[in-house]
Amino acid sequence: MQFSIQREALLKPLQQVVGVVERRQTLPVLANLLVKVANDQVSLTGTDLEVEMIATAAADKLVDGETTIPARKLFDIIRALPDGVSVDFKQNGERVAVSAGRSRFTLTTLAASEFPLIESIELVEKVTLPEEALRDLMERTSFAMANQDVRYYLNGMLLDLQEHSLRCVATDGHRLAMKETNLATTVSTRRQIIIPRKGVNELVGLLETGDGVVELEFGRNHLRVRRGGVTFTSKLIDGRFPDYEAVIPLGADKIAVLDREVLRGALQRAAILSNEKYRGVKLELSPGKLRLVAHNPEQEEAVEEVEAETHVDDLSVGFNVGYLLDALGALRGEKVKLSLRDAQSSCLIQESDSEDARHVVMPLRL
Repeated sequence: MQFSIQREALLKPLQQVVGVVERRQTLPVLANLLVKVANDQVSLTGTDLEVEMIATAAADKLVDGETTIPARKLFDIIRALPDGVSVDFKQNGERVAVSAGRSRFTLTTLAASEFPLIESIELVEKVTLPEEALRDLMERTSFAMANQDVRYYLNGMLLDLQEHSLRCVATDGHRLAMKETNLATTVSTRRQIIIPRKGVNELVGLLETGDGVVELEFGRNHLRVRRGGVTFTSKLIDGRFPDYEAVIPLGADKIAVLDREVLRGALQRAAILSNEKYRGVKLELSPGKLRLVAHNPEQEEAVEEVEAETHVDDLSVGFNVGYLLDALGALRGEKVKLSLRDAQSSCLIQESDSEDARHVVMPLRL
């Protein structure tokens, strides 16, 4: 194996795949990247057996072949080289020589045959959508995923593929975030898959804003995403996601419309004096205003009043202030709508002029 490539042309694909590689490995080969020269290009593959990322780059002086090279060491070397240099790779037995200008490095390799690959997936559905739309969906819901919950199916994100739309849904049992986008094509059968937390984080980091297009391939046990010269594959969580539509409060007719930034600021200030453990804040609605009250064990109190478009009289509900702030941070509109049913109901938070994004926060007893 042999090739020559500009530092900048190699650095970006390296950055994309190296994040998948775990620092602590059960198999030594998983600390390496598979570097393959074939079809007039170089491909780099990283995997942790759950998530796989393949990035390709154009190169010169190609001699076909493949090997595996220590991922972090290679990334650190390329990142530390000066801009604009040409980097030469040449395999010599169980070593790879890397040279750039007056710099010379020799790295040990492991056989490419030891590297585990997700070769093909059993394809059941394929859709195409704008890259920016998919990034937006995932970025604005991923914060609500559970982290190391015993209910393993909550430690990831649901992709709910419907006839004309794609929804991303995440919940940790205390709050729920959902956003959807319309599809240009029609899907024959509804499909629901759960991507694990690491897969979600890697995919959000990979996707960019712009006018690019991504291809989603839904398999029985995997999701594959193709964009430009990068192919991302993630195993799926084998479990049943909760009926999230049942969590959205029905008949929530107690409505208040507020300025999003004004409400955020008031909640951030009230949070300072909330209980550090429960982070509770009480929302008290009365005609034309919303009152926020927070207490802590030191008998300190914060009270904030904000203007609200509401006719609700005498309704008081407690919530975790952090969950409310997360939901407001994921919305984009100038005005937000809070919908409640009664003093024990969860709160539905959405933009006042759109139902594409919906957030549900469960109440706290204060």
